[in-house]
Amino acid sequence: MYHERGIRQADIATALNISQAKVSRLLKRAAAQGIVRTTVMVSPGLYSDLEEQLEAKFGLLEAVVVDIENDDDELAVHSALGAAAGSYLEATLGGGDRIGISSWSQTLLALVDRMRPFTVGGAAEVVQLLGGIGTPEVQNQAQRLAGEFARMLGAKPVYVPAPGVVADRATRDSLLQDVALTEVTRRWSELTMAVVGIGSIEPSDLLAESGNAFSPQDLERLLAAGAVGDICHHVFTADGTSVTGDLASRTISIPVENFLSIPRRMGVAGGRRKREPIRGALAGGWVNVLVTDIHTAEALVAPDSSAADPLPVGLTP
Repeated sequence: MYHERGIRQADIATALNISQAKVSRLLKRAAAQGIVRTTVMVSPGLYSDLEEQLEAKFGLLEAVVVDIENDDDELAVHSALGAAAGSYLEATLGGGDRIGISSWSQTLLALVDRMRPFTVGGAAEVVQLLGGIGTPEVQNQAQRLAGEFARMLGAKPVYVPAPGVVADRATRDSLLQDVALTEVTRRWSELTMAVVGIGSIEPSDLLAESGNAFSPQDLERLLAAGAVGDICHHVFTADGTSVTGDLASRTISIPVENFLSIPRRMGVAGGRRKREPIRGALAGGWVNVLVTDIHTAEALVAPDSSAADPLPVGLTP
C-alpha cells in the first residue's frame, strides 16, 4: 500500500485499523528484512563517479563533468560548460565572496550568457584579473564579461584600465603606478574566488582581435620553453611549471603568488584542443575546481593520460 500504491501512512493505519506508529515499525522491519529494497539510479547526464576520480587524482575541491556529444564542436562545448558553471555558482555562492574573473575568454562569455540573475546577492565584488583594454572592435566583450557577471551576482564590477600585454617592462611598471591600477592590485590580494578560462598558447579569435595576444616572437619562445597553456597570461608547461621571462615582465595581470593564494580557483574549459592545457593547469595546481566535458574528463583520469592523448595546441581560451 505504501510503496506500490503511494498511500500515506495515516490512511494505511485507518484502513487496517492499526496505529500509525505500527505502520511505521512494519515499514522499517520490511526494509531491515530485505522485503523492500531501495535502488538509486543516477540520472542521465550526471557523472558523479568520474567527478570523484578527477577530485582524487588531482586533489580538486570539486569537479563538474558535463555531458556533450562532440568535443570538437567548440560552440557546443562553450554552451554546455557555461551552463554547468552557472549552475555550480548558483549552488555554491553565499553572497560575501570577492571574485576575480579573467578577460578575453569565450567560455566565460558563454557562462554569463547563460546565467540567471541571483535573487539574493551572490558576491560583493567582481574584479578583472587581466588587462581588459583592447581594440575598440572587441574591447566591449571583455567589459561585458566582467560587467554582466557582476550584474548577475548583484556585485560591484572593478575593471583593469590597461591592456593585458604592453611593449616593455618600463611601460608596465609605469602603468602599475597609476592610482586606478594600484586600487585594482590591492583588491587582487583580497579575493576569495577566481573564475578563469584555461587558455592555449595559440590565441583564440577573440584574444587575437583584442590586441592582447602573444606576439609571433613570444609564441616561438614560449613553445621552445615547452609551454602548453596559460591562465590570465601566466604561462605553464605540461607539468604545470610557470614559464617566466620577458613576457611575464610585460604582462598586466594578477601576480602568480596572489592568484595561487585565492582559496577557490575555478577553471572552466573543455574540448579536444584544450586537454593538454587543462592537464598542465591541474598538474601545477593552478585551479582547484574544474568544470569540463565528459570526453576531457575521461582522458584526464585514464591510467596514462599524458601519453595516451597527444594533442595539438588549441585555439580557444
